[in-house]
Parts: sequence; structure tokens; C-alpha cells
Amino acid sequence: MNRTFIFLILAGLTFSGTLFGQRTEDIEEVVVLEKRIETPYSEQTRSIEVITREEIANAPVNNVQDLLNYYSGIDIRQRGPHGVQADAGIRGGTFEQVLILVNGIRVSDPQTGHHSLNLPVDIENIERIEILKGPGSRIFGQNAFSGAINIITKKPGKSGLKAQVTYGENALLGGKISAAKAGEKWSHYISGNHDQSDGYKYNTDYKISNIFYQSGRDIHQGQINLMAGFTNRAFGANGFYASPDFMDQYEEVQTSLIALSYKQLISEKVQLKSNIYWRRNQDEYLFLRHNPSFFRNLHINNTLGAEVNVQSYNKLGALGAGIDFNKVWLSSNNLGQRERTVFSLSAEQRFSLLDDKLKITPGIQFNYYSDFDPVFLPGIDFGYELLEGMGLFANAGYTYRVPSYTDLFYSSPINLGNGSLQPEYALSYEVGLRSTAVKGVEAQLSWFYRDGRDIIDWVIETPGDSVWRANNIAELSHTGFDASVDIRFKRLLDKKNYWLDYINFGLTYIDAKVNQSGLSSKYALENLNFQFTSNIRINYIGNKLYQTFSMRYFDRVNLEDYFIANTRLTWQGNRFKIFANVSNIFDKEYKETNLVVMPGRWASLGVVFKLEK
Repeated sequence: MNRTFIFLILAGLTFSGTLFGQRTEDIEEVVVLEKRIETPYSEQTRSIEVITREEIANAPVNNVQDLLNYYSGIDIRQRGPHGVQADAGIRGGTFEQVLILVNGIRVSDPQTGHHSLNLPVDIENIERIEILKGPGSRIFGQNAFSGAINIITKKPGKSGLKAQVTYGENALLGGKISAAKAGEKWSHYISGNHDQSDGYKYNTDYKISNIFYQSGRDIHQGQINLMAGFTNRAFGANGFYASPDFMDQYEEVQTSLIALSYKQLISEKVQLKSNIYWRRNQDEYLFLRHNPSFFRNLHINNTLGAEVNVQSYNKLGALGAGIDFNKVWLSSNNLGQRERTVFSLSAEQRFSLLDDKLKITPGIQFNYYSDFDPVFLPGIDFGYELLEGMGLFANAGYTYRVPSYTDLFYSSPINLGNGSLQPEYALSYEVGLRSTAVKGVEAQLSWFYRDGRDIIDWVIETPGDSVWRANNIAELSHTGFDASVDIRFKRLLDKKNYWLDYINFGLTYIDAKVNQSGLSSKYALENLNFQFTSNIRINYIGNKLYQTFSMRYFDRVNLEDYFIANTRLTWQGNRFKIFANVSNIFDKEYKETNLVVMPGRWASLGVVFKLEK
């Protein structure tokens, strides 16, 4: 595919789009990535992408992992189909450098980032997904090295029941059921789903089950929320790890999450937010599925945490401060018995100047780790409104990640951790332009640079060596840009119905440079180089019969480039809908890592029934 041609098309749309503006009127005032200082989407001074409920419902995918693959700057690398095992990267960062949150609760895994997307949340439970591209350590702490993904779950607006059945090729079978109770002050939502398949080749079968519950209670000038979820994933892992020749691997992962959150308006100018949470992850790995005693790993980790954040408006703008504490326990027959205590203090002040056109937000976080030296994480954001609906933004920040327990202690015949690893860190910079000037079109263009030091990776250090060793590989920098355009034609043309509902484009280019040559890298030097994504919805019979297309072109370092397209055709009735999905329409053979050939064309059918009061 001609990169220049794609770039010219997208660049033209981007710069013409900056003369217009906004994706939807609804998303503009939604508070996104709230931690301490609440900021509406329209006033953000960072590069942030929001995937809305409408986009999620229309997407020709059945899981979060596949969905994220169709948005610029996000690099999802799957081993196998339908989100069975997936890693998330942002702007050239590895899967260990992205923080995953659910309703603002950290769910990244201390054993390994490979488990961070093992979410006890089905795509049906999600209201929106907020993606921070760029350093987030000042806001969220370690792991938000290159970005963060925050999944916001639904709060029921109506009481009702919903059920779905899916059937497809490769003995694909899935079922979902959910119930919602929406009261004046109290709401409840519960759902369960199960998906299974015999797989697309030998030993790629899987069974995935989720259960999720959420409850909210409005109290005087405040709200309390309870969230609980569990997922079980059992799958054949043909060639997933170590080598494609190891065809009989097997893995089963169970993840549990419980969180209680409280939000209270103390006065007109002061708001308190707090939460406590517990996360458990159990990972069983067998090298030979039918001979467990040959080589078996069993890892169990628990994280117990609590945080309190306060926001106070003042004459200069808004002040935010917070305290966060969590304790990690790991029990493993390979990694040993481990404990870690993490404590952090944060503060930031947003200054609103020049009649609120200029916003400057400096901040700092102090992080204490029981097994590493403490660290300060400073950063600063700038935003300037050029004209109504169009603004410049810039930010700079120090970002940081401590090694995972796998990085430190894992041992196998071909992988060896390193107990002497030091944390990796980077200075990151970004400059961008965002436009939301006229309803119907939103556009954003960003340039970024990340100067990383002591980057952690698994490398083969000398020719002929067959052992991957964890190491700090000195300096690694990433320079690049990303651009996105989203056009909502009914809003743009001020029409109730239009055959083309929406279209969005995204483009990312990344250039990585390392000062230590001659290394065979497993992750850090295998980054995304060029990416193009697009999502389109076409209406055939009003909002009754419509079709969506999702397309992506990826060019990664040391991997063959590829173009993948998915589609979904939907008939929407009053209480039911019928849909047909086809993934990988052109039956392209491709790899998202250097190990696993991904599935070819895969078709499925589904029926959804909904009953609401």
C-alpha cells in the first residue's frame, strides 16, 4: 500500500477538519480521565481519544481488544483470536508501558503486562473508552509510561433485560445476558457471557466466561458505586510463547476485581473522591497441555489498594491533591514469594489565565516503592484557545516504570529474568492542535518525542546465544506524529437521516532510535512504525439496516506489513437486532507478533433481544 497516498488523503482531511469541529455535542462536556482535577473533554490539554458507546455498538468486533486495534496510536498485538491473549502498546511503547484502568481503578498486572487486558468486563458492559496518548505517570503513577486506557462501564438509564446469541465458523458459540434496574436514587446492573470456539488451527481452542456487577447509589451531594467482576480464560496456546515450534502449550487465567468508590461534594468549591479495590490474578501455564508435569507455572497475585483525591477551586483555577496506597502479594512456583508496597502523593494546580483562554497545569507525583528507590514524577500541561473550538496544547513530563516480577525473576530454558534490573524512565514531550469549532467534525494533530533511558527489554546479547535475558538496554527514543479526523454527517449537514452516518480516519508514524546496536529484541525494538485506521457506517434503510466497516493498515519494525478489514451488517428492530460479522474479509495471512499466524476470514451471525421499561 502506498504510504504517501494514504498520508496525503488523511492530511488533507485533517487540516480541512480543523476548520470545523466536534464529533458529538454530547461528548464535549463529558469529564474524561478524571483523577484529581475534573476537566471536560473539550478543555483537555493532552492527546486523548474517546471511543463512544455508539462506536462500540456498531463496531464489527466482539471484544475490547479487537476494538482498540482500529484507533490510531494504539498497537494491539494478539496471540490468537477474539481477545484470548492480547498486549496493548501506545506510541511505540511496550505492553508493560501502558496502564489499564476500569472506571479509574488500576488493573495492570504486577506479574506481567501480558495479563493487563484480561478484563472482567465484556464489550457489552462498556459506556466509553478513554485513551491517553503520552506520559501519564504524573497523573496515574508508574505503568502509564507511554499512555493509559480507561474503560468506563455503563450505568443503566432504564430498567430491562437483554440477551444475545452468536454462532459462527470454527464452532464459535457465544451467549450474553444482562439485567438492569434503574431507580431514582439506586441502580443495579448485572451481566454474564460465555464464548467458545474450537479454534482456527490445532490447539487454538478457547473458552472465555465473564460475570460483571455494578451498583450505584445517589446520596446527598454525592454518590457511592460498587463494581465486581470475574473472568476465566482457558485456551490452547499453539506457538504463543517462546517459539512457534512449541505447539502444545496451554494457559488458563482467572482475574477478579472488586472496587468501592465514593464521590462527595463537600462545598461549592471542594470535591472528595475515594476508592478501595482488590484485584486477584491466577495464571496457570503448561508447556505440554496433555503432560502438565513436564513444565508447569502457577502464579497467583493479589493487589489491595486505596486512594483519596480532592479537588478545590480557587482564584487561580483549580487545585488537585491525592494519596494512593497499594500492597501487592505474589505466590509463584517460578517467580517465588514476593511482596511490594507502593505509596504515592500527588499535587497539581490548573491556572486559568487570559480570560480563561490559557490554561497551565504543573504537577508532581512522589512514588515510594518498598523494593526500589523513591522517585519524583513532575510534568506540566499547556492549552491555548486560538478561537472558539480550536486550540493548541503542549505537555512535558517525566515518566517511569519499575520492572514486573517476570522481568526480575522468571526462569526457563530459553528466558531468564534479571534481579538486578533498574526502573526505566523517560522524558516525554508533545505539541498538538485540536479543533471542535463547528458541529459534525473533530480533528487532532500531534507531534511527540519520548527520550527513554534504561529501557527494559528481553534481548539476545551475543550471536549464537539461544536465551532471552531481561536487561536495561540503555537509551531508546521515539519520535512521531499522529492525526485523526472524525466526521458525523447528520450533524455536519444538519439532517435527520443521511446515507453516510460517520467516517473516521487515524494515522500514526513512529521513528525509534536505540544507541545500543547489535541486539535481538523481543519487544522494545519491534515497535509500530506506520499505522492507518478507518471506521465507516453506511445507512441503507434509515437506522434499520446499516453496515459498518473497520479497516487498518499496520507496518511494524521487523514484521511484514498488512491490511485488514472487518464488516458488520445489522438489521435493527424495536426489540431485537440481527447482525452478521465477517472479520479479515480478504483472508489475509498476517502476524501481530513474530510468533503467531492470526486467523483468516471468519464469519458469524448474532441475534440480540432487548426488553426495556
